[in-house]
Amino acid sequence: MIYKRNKGFTIIETLVVISIFVLIMTAVSSSILYFYKSNSITIEQAYAINSARKGIEFMARDIREIIYSDEGAYPIISMSANSFYFYSDIDRDDSIERVRYFIEGTDLKKGITESFGDPPQYLDINEKISVISDSVRNIEQQKIVFIFFDNQGNEIIDYDKISAVAFVKINLIVNINTNRLPDEFTLRSSATLRNLKINL
Repeated sequence: MIYKRNKGFTIIETLVVISIFVLIMTAVSSSILYFYKSNSITIEQAYAINSARKGIEFMARDIREIIYSDEGAYPIISMSANSFYFYSDIDRDDSIERVRYFIEGTDLKKGITESFGDPPQYLDINEKISVISDSVRNIEQQKIVFIFFDNQGNEIIDYDKISAVAFVKINLIVNINTNRLPDEFTLRSSATLRNLKINL
């Protein structure tokens, strides 16, 4: 009598295959986790830089569009090393917004107040604040964000001289972790107040 051997894996062969598969998957998973852990700071820094880059582009665009308010108030409300408060048509509609860029901790924030009513007015309670960029290190490194110039190219040191501003330089220092690489990244932009040039 001839016995036919059943084809298939034995329990031992199955256990060996499973063990090898588990070892391979563990090695692959460990490699992926190591890659992400070792590069997470770089990835987060790249994200923060990209966010800051978009923020500085919007900021420069808003500054270029500085104009008299719907109430007729002068276009610039106040300015300092780390904040700029002005009126601008940021959404290209029929009304002028009150805009405030400022640093709070390590966040670059933007406040927008729409005008309403007749006559138009701006109420602080209506201001909508959003974070434009985080991990901004200007304050802790004592580097100013806004540098103001008159129409002769002279830097304005007296922040009360709002009527002299013709040009603004913006500097943002971004670093998500000052204790680890990669190092800080500085973003720069500038804007001419084109709607006020003829008045200066």
